[in-house]
Amino acid sequence: MADIVEIKVPDIGDFKNIPVIEVLVKPGDAVRKEDPLITLESDKATMDVPAPQAGVVKEIRVRTGDKVSEGSLILTLEIPPTPPLLKGGDLASPTTPLAKGSNAAPSSPPLAKGGGAAPSSPPLAKGGGAAPSSPPLAKGGSEAGGFAGPKGDIHAEVLVLGAGPGGYTAAFRAADLGKKVVLVERFPALGGVCLNVGCIPSKALLHVAKVLTEAEAIAHAGIEFGKPKVDLARLRAWKAGVVGKHTTGLVGLAKQRKVQVVHGTGRFASPHTLRVETAEGAKTISFDYCVIAAGSSIARIPGFPYDDKRMIDSTSALELPGVPKRLLVIGGGIIGLEMATVYDALGAKVSVVELMDSLIPGADKDIVRPLAKRIEKRYEKILLQTKVVKIEPQKDGLKVTYEGANAPNPEIFDSILMAVGRRPNGKDINAQAAGVSVNERGFIPVDRQLRTNVPHIHAIGDICGEPMLAHKATHEGKTAAEVIAGHKAFFDARTIPSVAYTDPEVAWMGETETQLQARGAEFERASFPWAASGRASSMDRNEGMTKLLFDKSTRRLLGAAIVGVNAGELISETVLAFEMGADATDIGLTVHPHPTLSETVFFAAEIADGSITDLFMPRK
Repeated sequence: MADIVEIKVPDIGDFKNIPVIEVLVKPGDAVRKEDPLITLESDKATMDVPAPQAGVVKEIRVRTGDKVSEGSLILTLEIPPTPPLLKGGDLASPTTPLAKGSNAAPSSPPLAKGGGAAPSSPPLAKGGGAAPSSPPLAKGGSEAGGFAGPKGDIHAEVLVLGAGPGGYTAAFRAADLGKKVVLVERFPALGGVCLNVGCIPSKALLHVAKVLTEAEAIAHAGIEFGKPKVDLARLRAWKAGVVGKHTTGLVGLAKQRKVQVVHGTGRFASPHTLRVETAEGAKTISFDYCVIAAGSSIARIPGFPYDDKRMIDSTSALELPGVPKRLLVIGGGIIGLEMATVYDALGAKVSVVELMDSLIPGADKDIVRPLAKRIEKRYEKILLQTKVVKIEPQKDGLKVTYEGANAPNPEIFDSILMAVGRRPNGKDINAQAAGVSVNERGFIPVDRQLRTNVPHIHAIGDICGEPMLAHKATHEGKTAAEVIAGHKAFFDARTIPSVAYTDPEVAWMGETETQLQARGAEFERASFPWAASGRASSMDRNEGMTKLLFDKSTRRLLGAAIVGVNAGELISETVLAFEMGADATDIGLTVHPHPTLSETVFFAAEIADGSITDLFMPRK
């Protein structure tokens, strides 16, 4: 006689009242262990709830739109004395995962406390590798991604579309795991936007900007260098050399791993083929598995005269065509302010216009304030809550008309830098030919194993969701490669840090104070001013601040933010503390070298713990 078992929502971490966005089964369906039953969507992730055992669905107890928490009843499952028959007469196995329709990949494990996915197998001992999983079934009954159809001009076990940080990481990791890999890149050099026209060249120029401004600032201490002479041609050549060293290194790494590189623009032709337009003509590449790492492109506001060479974006700005006398930066986010830092140091008179009420809108206002105060003294103007509504090319420059409560009269600038963000390239790769879902914004939804809705196709980096950051892409690329190789891997980062490499730098991770307040969290704020830091004072850069946010009851770290010199280097300690579940006492008892800027994290934790001696804090 069959047993009736109630299936409830398992431990999904610190989440309550999570909406059900899809019910994946119906009464009468035979399910195997680990088959997805329902899909939940929190503010942090989408997750499937898997069947804890095999059986036949008897009664569904939830509907789409219902809100559930740990322990909520999902359905009842009939457990027959012998394994139930699936369609076609196959026996359902409680150990081999089979997704709905017999062709979808198994879902990601449910989220664990802290937002990471719960492991589906016991933790491995030290020195152990990830346990291989049974490959999910694909359409046609072969292993997921296994392609039995006609092969293309080139065939790959793993095809990676895009050779940015995420793409080349995925390709190299897959090759290291024994896969035959083909890497497709539309640009002549590997490295994508980040290495060629983004992260690396911008940081090279920001280093130059830092040298220039520090040489200028040290004059008050009795050291004067005189006005610097900037040779743009040599500066461009040096920057190109920095980039070239790294792109050449990637070519070498690809050859060492026997990764075949194909240069050209790739678009899907079917679920198992990609058509690549190369300099030698079109080539068809067939594949068992694919990792989409096609990145993002510069966003533009419609209606502006982009054909005018005086209108530049982050890519053309890094080419250093010249230093304009007056430069307007549209967009007060990270990209815009980094480029403003470079051109200000090179001698341009810079103005910044931002639609929101604060620079770097994603960060807390108190963390941005020291940066705003410093650049207010250097730049011509900073216009907040202001919009550019018209740009008119004229002989003597570009005439700009503003809109907003504090909008100035129209002005003329020698050059305008458009820095209003980036858009994902999901709609540019003919994803529909492969059956891959792309949302209205151009993002490709994925699960925690970076699978798209097509089980043998994964997506990573900018194209699969925000934040659009290279370090997120690299971790996702590694995960996707390991999943394809059969490892029980999943992307479970609890936080992804953000850094603005301005002067001073601004960095943050975890939840911001604004986010905690919005969700009504009970938290404690501990802020250490760098004016009390011996190291900051000796560098004559004591405008900084280190802020830690702790849960009021557990005392665990919820978020951190730092503004000051090298904040981007300092934030990593707080990321590790957050991942490890450290509390204020853990950080406050960790011995830091003195005098260092890293001490400011220690001091902030001591403030929260009530044990600081470097400041006088009134008793609570």
